[in-house]
Amino acid sequence: MATSSSQTLRTPFLKTPSLNSKLPLYSAFSVAIHPTRRSVKPLVVVVSAAALGGKPTVLVAEKLGDAGIELLKEFANVDCAYNLSPEELCTKISLCDALIVRSGTKVSREVFESSAGRLKVVGRAGVGIDNVDLAAATEYGCLVVNAPTANTVAAAEHGIALLAAMARNVAQADASVKAGKWQRNKYVGVSLVGKTLAVMGFGKVGSEVARRAKGLGMHVIAHDPYAPSDRARAIGVDLVSFDEALATADFISLHMPLTPATSKILNDETFAKMKKGVRIVNVARGGVIDEEALVRALDAGIVAQAALDVFTQEPPPKDSKLVQHERVTVTPHLGASTMEAQEGVAIEVAEAVVGALKGELAATAVNAPMVPAEVLTELKPYVELAEKLGRLAVQLVAGGSGMKTVKVTYASARGPDDLDTRLLRAMITKGLIEPISSVFVNLVNADFTAKQRGLKITEERINLDGSPENPLDFIQVQIANVESRFASSMSEHGEIKVEGRVKDGIPHLTKVGSFEVDVTLEGSIILCRQVDQPGMIGTVGSILGEENVNVNFMSVGRIAPRKQAVMAIGVDDQPSNEALKKIGDVPAIEEFVFLKL
Repeated sequence: MATSSSQTLRTPFLKTPSLNSKLPLYSAFSVAIHPTRRSVKPLVVVVSAAALGGKPTVLVAEKLGDAGIELLKEFANVDCAYNLSPEELCTKISLCDALIVRSGTKVSREVFESSAGRLKVVGRAGVGIDNVDLAAATEYGCLVVNAPTANTVAAAEHGIALLAAMARNVAQADASVKAGKWQRNKYVGVSLVGKTLAVMGFGKVGSEVARRAKGLGMHVIAHDPYAPSDRARAIGVDLVSFDEALATADFISLHMPLTPATSKILNDETFAKMKKGVRIVNVARGGVIDEEALVRALDAGIVAQAALDVFTQEPPPKDSKLVQHERVTVTPHLGASTMEAQEGVAIEVAEAVVGALKGELAATAVNAPMVPAEVLTELKPYVELAEKLGRLAVQLVAGGSGMKTVKVTYASARGPDDLDTRLLRAMITKGLIEPISSVFVNLVNADFTAKQRGLKITEERINLDGSPENPLDFIQVQIANVESRFASSMSEHGEIKVEGRVKDGIPHLTKVGSFEVDVTLEGSIILCRQVDQPGMIGTVGSILGEENVNVNFMSVGRIAPRKQAVMAIGVDDQPSNEALKKIGDVPAIEEFVFLKL
């Protein structure tokens, strides 16, 4: 007999762990338990030293704004040593408690090894952390923090600067005049007023670009499958589909994160959908554009001009056809390069580093703090289940409807004091947010990140009778007030609903909407709603077999014999578009969706 509680679940929080716990984790949110490689000093040693008059040491390896340096000096001894070689950095790091870098310094595994456990926090003065080995940082008990908000306005202003410079051929005309020429007829530009700007990615920077473009008299539309429509309406922006944005825009400004889903999202196929003569601005990430395809689109006249601040390879090759193209304006990744933004970044990262050295949990942390080994051991398969249910649920949300309210339900025979769900909630948040953004979600920043995106996550609990040997019977994730790409995933109350269990240590998807299924959460999943009739499994299996796509699991849940059914197919590889089209063309299949895990 089960009893349900409709109150928001109140679970005890984990005690704040030392940032230098001896339990190593091989990646942010890794739950594999490994032998400790070395003992490291607990954070309290530094705090006690400071209390006795001693100060921790912070190494600043790249230029940081004066305001940030002064803030650091109030708490720590600051060593500013720029342009260190990898060998010099490894030599100095054993004497430092914190390290601050920008993008030019590689904080490799060797750096963490050389620190001999003393390094407690790495601060990245900026957003990207590609130059920091996160797995090694977490393994060696080092927190990594960044400065994700201070350069928002600077990036938006640079996007507008490139937009106007491109429209009026400023860079080309400047070079021409300096070469002794006077070519007024060659550099006739185009007006911005009355033109349609498509903002692709309506986050912090994208929305600031939209505000400024409206002030220039432009009609602004935006595409972001997960942006709340009311936020867009508040500044007079229409949210549209990806294809509509491409087809109607005179100018396109890119502000999306670089994820597997957005990598080379502008390619030969998408350029072909654009209005001829479109102009493109990119101050986001170079990898979202297929650069060779952009050159072809420029040569074909599909794209009239491009203005680029970021590139797939930075710096780009000197002989790059894209950089040298006469209708391309380029800058060397200057989006955050204003005096004000640099000072803001310096203060933001300095505050995060000082807070971490004081033992506080930083909201801008990009790797997880340590969690007790016994908790991780027991929750390991449920942690994986939680993240994958989040990933499945968010992919079922139809574009443009936004995601604001998520309810997580746990079914357990344990008492509230015996089941801490904070790690599970963080993993569900990670699954919901990371596929659609560039944010790194972890145990430290999960709640902060959800709140920042306007996402309300509530927890409920179903109390089960029986043995509390296992921590959970099932986890259920529901997203309210959205449209679904797969109508059968909607519950009887109109919410997207997915449910999963752990069986023999392996996460399984066990319910989609009202349909019972049973498929392992490995690889990727194809969900099909079909007429329940003989031969369907063989038909779909044959299509996948012809494409050499291996099926690892298949399950069918139905309402009643010969009525509707949902087939869940686990696949090891991503089927081609042609294979997916063939599945959709099967007469008995009413809808289907492909979901990547």
